[in-house]
Amino acid sequence: MAFLKRLGWYLVGLSIGLIFLVFFLKKKSGEEGFDFCYLPNCRVLKDMRSKPLVFSESLPEQYQDTLMVQSFLKDGNVDFGKSDTKSEPCKTYYISHEYKGRELELKAKNCEDVVTVEKINSLN
Repeated sequence: MAFLKRLGWYLVGLSIGLIFLVFFLKKKSGEEGFDFCYLPNCRVLKDMRSKPLVFSESLPEQYQDTLMVQSFLKDGNVDFGKSDTKSEPCKTYYISHEYKGRELELKAKNCEDVVTVEKINSLN
């Protein structure tokens, strides 16, 4: 078989494979595009976003803002050094995030079915 003929069959197979790959990855990722969470920070925040939020009664009224907490859970950085990831039944996480020009730290308990926001401190 001539080289050009083999190259042509290779390119046909490669293009069909790429079309199938794009089709299946688009179905897997949904409409919003690729969202693969393999790193620990991303996995913890994704798990916490999937649960309902509850605010602690000791949390001041100004911090009982669901949009602010959602911004923590979307773009925050989990401090695993301060967090207690082995406690039962709820794990405690410290998440830092800049919100409206201020560096804040959120303390949240991640239980099986709910996330409880305990306190929010300013780091500045």
